[in-house]
Amino acid sequence: MAKTLRRAGLTLGAIVVMGAIGYTALVQYGLHKSYPQALQPESGAALQDQIKRGEYVARLSDCTACHTAQGGQAFAGGYRLETLFGAILSSNITLDKETGIGNWTQEQFDRAVRHGVGSHGYLYAAMPYNAYAKLTDRDLTDLWAYIRTIPAVKNEVVKNQLPFPFNQRWTLAGWNLMLFDDAVFKPTLNKSAEINRGAYLVDGPGHCAACHTSKNLLGGDSNSYLQGGTLEGWHAPDLTPNPHVGLGSWNQGDIVSYLKSGTNRFTASSGPMTEAVENSTQYMTDDDLRAIASYLQSLPASSGVQPAPVAASDTAMIVGKKVYESQCNACHVSNGSGIRKMIPTLANNPQMNSADPSSLLNVVLKGSQGPLTHANPTAAGMPDFAWKLSDSNIPDVMTYTRNSWGNAAAPVTSDMVAKARANLQAKSWAGGSQSQ
Repeated sequence: MAKTLRRAGLTLGAIVVMGAIGYTALVQYGLHKSYPQALQPESGAALQDQIKRGEYVARLSDCTACHTAQGGQAFAGGYRLETLFGAILSSNITLDKETGIGNWTQEQFDRAVRHGVGSHGYLYAAMPYNAYAKLTDRDLTDLWAYIRTIPAVKNEVVKNQLPFPFNQRWTLAGWNLMLFDDAVFKPTLNKSAEINRGAYLVDGPGHCAACHTSKNLLGGDSNSYLQGGTLEGWHAPDLTPNPHVGLGSWNQGDIVSYLKSGTNRFTASSGPMTEAVENSTQYMTDDDLRAIASYLQSLPASSGVQPAPVAASDTAMIVGKKVYESQCNACHVSNGSGIRKMIPTLANNPQMNSADPSSLLNVVLKGSQGPLTHANPTAAGMPDFAWKLSDSNIPDVMTYTRNSWGNAAAPVTSDMVAKARANLQAKSWAGGSQSQ
């Protein structure tokens, strides 16, 4: 018996040692793998054209939003990204040689952008290299040509602020092995050029799945592709043609208008999507916007049974209607129609019908500044109601709006509001006790 146990222990130990050696080899392979460059920056007049193309790729990829801290200099890093595992600060990607990437080669840039390995080791997927991996060689080279024109800014950023063990970058070799495919985008042969271009923009530089696809326990994308996801207190809605919670009621013009201006006949952007519109999608060409719309419309609609609406006789609906009439009518109108391309309609609005009310809670409690774009310079905003409405009034009015004018969604509870108020650090209700 003792001999058997000893043999089993030795076998287990050997397996552990071999596993550790194998994993160490995997880590080192990923850190030192070379990526020969098929293309290099142009020179002379051709370089100027390439820089312009690279600037457009940077817009498509929304580099500005994540690599520019609020009040900071462009691309100098320091923007705080909240992940499932803690906070990460974006890096300085200006040409400063001490705190930025001034000493990098194009291959090092490629290794970071498309393969997730920087000068300090493996990158966290908060940098969406799993999407940027799909960038073509030309777009990557054009982007590098543009990045090299950004003035150097000295700004030391302590990027990794995660707790142990998540601050150990070598663990990401395993994450990459399980969840990362660093393959360049390949068109689907039986799809049109427009749909393939849209797929490239959505899955590559646009990295839409980063927000609009739910995450698994390891922080990777789930199988619910573009069917909605929640991050940092915001719910990014379903982008499939689902008529209830997705874009099934939107035509191509609605999608183009939303991405170009932040508004359309149904809604207006808020939160992180407003940042994406202001920094990225408003600068896309009309052809690219139509390509995105065509691709999204070509997707299969997400499944799911539309719930029965809460009965009009329910107490929350009765009270919620009174709150709506006193607080919301002036802007959103009695029938929930809003004001076209300025104040969102609440009727047949996918975000209203979403099972996850996170974005609605965020907007009601904290307010929201409307999108300020070239196509929509008015930027009408939503005031915050945290101070004005109690943790009882807010769920009532939200339940009412989510179950009126053809909408149907689960009731919002007082506990949801109280939790959101605390998590968002929203104002306290001016009425005092939340028992009202």
